[in-house]
Amino acid sequence: MPEITFIEADGTARKVAATPGESLMVAATRAGVAGIIGECGGSCMCATCHCYLEAGTLPPPEELEAETLEFNAENPRPESRLTCQVVAIDGMAGIVLRVAGR
Repeated sequence: MPEITFIEADGTARKVAATPGESLMVAATRAGVAGIIGECGGSCMCATCHCYLEAGTLPPPEELEAETLEFNAENPRPESRLTCQVVAIDGMAGIVLRVAGR
């Protein structure tokens, strides 16, 4: 199981085990990571699962994710990702995501 580190707004680092095939948003909400809401249920519409990639490597966002970040996310940056669009895979290691402030 991939282990992802989420850094909450207060600086608390939370290690979350993600099941391969599930979105990081699902893993984060299951673990109670503060600030990951997922109002749209993972349909890439609300940006309430917005995080900044601090460490590790992820594939670039697809077009819908990039548009949602541009138009709906607060303070988007080049390292912004919507965790509903990042799927956990075996071998995903060293990923650190900082929850974007609202």
